[in-house]
Order: sequence, then structure tokens, then C-alpha cells
Amino acid sequence: MLSKIRQTIEDRGNQHVGLLAEFSDPGALVHAIEGLRERGYTQLDTYSPFPIHGMDRAMGLPVSKLGFMVFGGGLLGGFLGWALQWWTSEVDYAINISNKPLFAWESSVPVMFELTILFSALTAVGGMLALNGLPRPYNPLFNSERFSRATDDAFFVHVSVRDDSFSRSTTASDLDDLGALALEYVDHDGATAVSETGDAVSSLPAATGTPTPIVPQHTTGDI
Repeated sequence: MLSKIRQTIEDRGNQHVGLLAEFSDPGALVHAIEGLRERGYTQLDTYSPFPIHGMDRAMGLPVSKLGFMVFGGGLLGGFLGWALQWWTSEVDYAINISNKPLFAWESSVPVMFELTILFSALTAVGGMLALNGLPRPYNPLFNSERFSRATDDAFFVHVSVRDDSFSRSTTASDLDDLGALALEYVDHDGATAVSETGDAVSSLPAATGTPTPIVPQHTTGDI
């Protein structure tokens, strides 16, 4: 049991260890993802300054679980709103006023509605954070200076070492064939510029733009 837990923690820690490739534009990014999936890669992440139409389909992402979670949260909130009013009006503090019913669902609708909205909103925020593994104060990708442009003017694909098809040399060659402008191998020790053969090189083409905070746009475990 403990070994399985350790392995799970290690796998999560290495989720973003692998090759990071920069592409020129959204179209090139979608084309790269489609090409990588055709070659058998599945552990892929994409990062862009804005959502890219068709990226979810290109990555083969399933329907988000978040909608089902929010629906369940809304049902729970509506039920609790009804139960609270039923309990207080008919069980815990019953008062006979003009021989009217102790509880009527029609007058309970506003409270049920408000709790439905409240629980739906809380479930949406909490579910989004949980499904995306946030907050994440540390990520190996932070070691790459180029990656700081992910929310400015650059487009990136990351292939994880956890992918069964991953090979530093082969994967680097595949990314280069698909039009990568620059390649880096990112791990917990830093980011190393690599060539199309996966070998370390002294430098990559200079990055342009002003660094901005990093926000992933598409992940394989996204909502």
C-alpha cells in the first residue's frame, strides 16, 4: 500500500518532466498535437495565451466531469434548502397559524433556489481546482525561461516522460518534424536546450516578448 502511494506521488511529481516544444502559432500547435497523437503519444499538454478552437478534439479529451459535479452540487443545495425549511416548520418548531399547513413547498422555492445556486458555484470552483491539481506552487516547467511567455505570445506542447511512447531522441525528432521552433528538456533540475536528436545544445533561438504569469490552457487531465 505504501509503495503504491509513493509511486502515485512520484508519477504526479514527474507529470511535467519531459520535452517542451515551442510553436509559431495556434494552427501549428493544433497540427503538432494531431501529429503526435497519430504517432501514439497520449501524455500531452498544450499551453497558449488564449483558448484554441478545436484543441480539445485534437487532444482527444473526454467530456468534462465538472458539469456532472456541478449538477450534483446543485441538487444537494436544493435538497438541503427544502429539508431545512421542512424540518424547522413541521418538525422542530411547528406553529399552527390559522390552521394553515405547517409546511408548503411553494413558499420554500426562493431559499431552495438560492442554495442551489450557492452549492453549484462552490462545486464549480472547488471541482475546477481539484481536477486541475491546483494550486500548484511548484512545477518543473517553471524552470524554463521561454515558458514564461505561455500567456503572452508563445505556444507550447509538452510531452511527458510518463508517456509509453516517450524517448528523448525519438520524441525530439518527432517534434522537430512537426515544426517546433525550439526544444527543451525540462526536469526538476532545470531546463536544457536540446537539438532534434535530443542532445543538449548550448542555446536556443532568442525568445521575444514580456514574461507574464503562467496559466495552462489545455491539459490531459483538465476539466
